[in-house]
Amino acid sequence: MPDSTIRVRIAPSPTGPLHIGTARTALFNFLYARHVGGTFLFRLEDTDVARSTAEFERDIIDGLHWLGITWDEGPDTAGDMDHGPFAPYRQMARLAIYKEASDRLVAADLAYPCFCTPEELDADRKAQEAARQPPKYVGRCANLAPDERTARLAGTGRPPATRFRVRPGVVGWNDMIRDRIEIDTTNLGGDFVIVRGDGTPLYHFTVVVDDAAMEISHVIRGEDHVGNTPKHILLFEALGHAVPVFGHLPLILNPDGTKMSKRKSQTAIDDYRAEGFIREGLVNYLAYLGWSPGTEEDVLPLDEIIAKFDIDKVHKGGAKFDRGRLEWLNGQWIRRLEPNDLIDRLRPYLQAAVDDGRISRLPADDEVGPLLPVVQERLPTLAAVVDLVGFLWIDDLVVDPALVVPKRWDPATTHEALVAARDILAAHDTVTWEADELEPPLRELAETRGWKAGDLFMAIRVAVTGRTATPPLFDTLVALGRELTLARLESAAAVVGAPTVR
Repeated sequence: MPDSTIRVRIAPSPTGPLHIGTARTALFNFLYARHVGGTFLFRLEDTDVARSTAEFERDIIDGLHWLGITWDEGPDTAGDMDHGPFAPYRQMARLAIYKEASDRLVAADLAYPCFCTPEELDADRKAQEAARQPPKYVGRCANLAPDERTARLAGTGRPPATRFRVRPGVVGWNDMIRDRIEIDTTNLGGDFVIVRGDGTPLYHFTVVVDDAAMEISHVIRGEDHVGNTPKHILLFEALGHAVPVFGHLPLILNPDGTKMSKRKSQTAIDDYRAEGFIREGLVNYLAYLGWSPGTEEDVLPLDEIIAKFDIDKVHKGGAKFDRGRLEWLNGQWIRRLEPNDLIDRLRPYLQAAVDDGRISRLPADDEVGPLLPVVQERLPTLAAVVDLVGFLWIDDLVVDPALVVPKRWDPATTHEALVAARDILAAHDTVTWEADELEPPLRELAETRGWKAGDLFMAIRVAVTGRTATPPLFDTLVALGRELTLARLESAAAVVGAPTVR
């Protein structure tokens, strides 16, 4: 039965492009909300003013929409008005709300002003390191009398930060994914800052105030937040709010098992989009990073993933990112595209190849259409179309002389073969320029001359495409057409050079 009381959220910080981990977290929240009939909202945690930008906000929002991840509350476009009963959904527009909450905690002595200088805190840290102790706030300002606070304020000459009092004991919760987790508060590093001296609130505080105000029932986020959850539970309790249900997703790992990072892996969603991964393939793959439907099915559209999604089937262990698996799954989705849809999706990548000079011109749709039976089954990404058949739209093909000569041949044999192949193919007119018509006479040529057909075909392939790997050779010749094939064979023969007469 649909449960409208369930409310989940994604709350990225616009300090960088949409990360694949953020996209996966957004997807799992979206899937959970849609599966149970709950509400999914989008909130921007933009209090890091120095690093937050409108460009990153746009990248995140546009990237999630491109993936097909939509929300019920929040901003739909970068810089646009928020919609929903708990607007605004941008933290910098909610500063007054955080101020009221922090004032309540101070009034109840659940938080207090901290006048410690950076120099004092640094000295404390170094002393703890020297004593091989874990870093922890020493409590210098925790119990100051009013006159001591006045003196400290006069001595520092700047407004104090606000620290939250961490109670002793154990904080525990029943995690949706990891079962029971308990953490002793002695491991939290002591009382922590919730508001800076300049009045800007910190993440641990804002996330709790916002989740409470927006009635978030379930917080589903990455495993790296497990250590933050005790702080958040303590804040929920201190503010008098119900504690939401927490669930911590497995981390996305590099192939070597380390945490995924841009130093070792490609992490920006827009980079995958630029390479020609399509939304259907990428979403399908992200859904399987830490979850399984419990069946042997691999290729699932988004509506079926929503129908099958069960939070209880999310894995506890980290999910290794497998680029090969992603390409395979993306290729499966490319094969499912209708011809006109595929042509539309290929066009930007062909235009990009024109713009950067890899091909000479943008082919018309009626040139691309006949190629689809040859290329659609071979594309791991949309951008791969340029490597696969881009040679068709190059005006002046440059052939590497070393590449055109097969390993078992010398230049003289290669020249002889290209000239002979050109003469045989020239005997065909446009009517007989078909793959099954072109292949037999070239095989006969190889047999007559005592050549291996593979060597002859490789020499022809490189001569007409400039590459050693292409779609099937005779389909390639048909796509090139008679005149262009003959011209490129003549040109490649000239590049190899005529045999030396002795």
